[in-house]
Amino acid sequence: MLKNQDDRFAQMSFATVYPLYLAKVVRKGRTEAELLQVIEWLTGFDAKEVDQLIETKANFARFFDKAKLNPNASLITGVICGYRVEDIENPLTQKVRYLDKIVDELAQGKKMEKILRQRP
Repeated sequence: MLKNQDDRFAQMSFATVYPLYLAKVVRKGRTEAELLQVIEWLTGFDAKEVDQLIETKANFARFFDKAKLNPNASLITGVICGYRVEDIENPLTQKVRYLDKIVDELAQGKKMEKILRQRP
């Protein structure tokens, strides 16, 4: 992945991306509550904290700096936007792609246990 792409992810505002995530999952029949559940699983942020990050227009660098990444995040694998998430070298870019991947899985209708990497 190119360095400038990594910088772009760092500066990208979570507040501009969240409505896109929400529209995507709602269009596919999922709910905002489910979106917040997967975000909380990955980052530790509850709905109130997500709202604060949106209000302050936190960029992804700040967003993930404040996050407590789930220890099972490394179990998120697969391809997103042509890149294998497990092979992305830049830690911040990988975390952003983890989030993209689980939002995609939610929109695709996967079961919550699978998205949250839990045993049934």
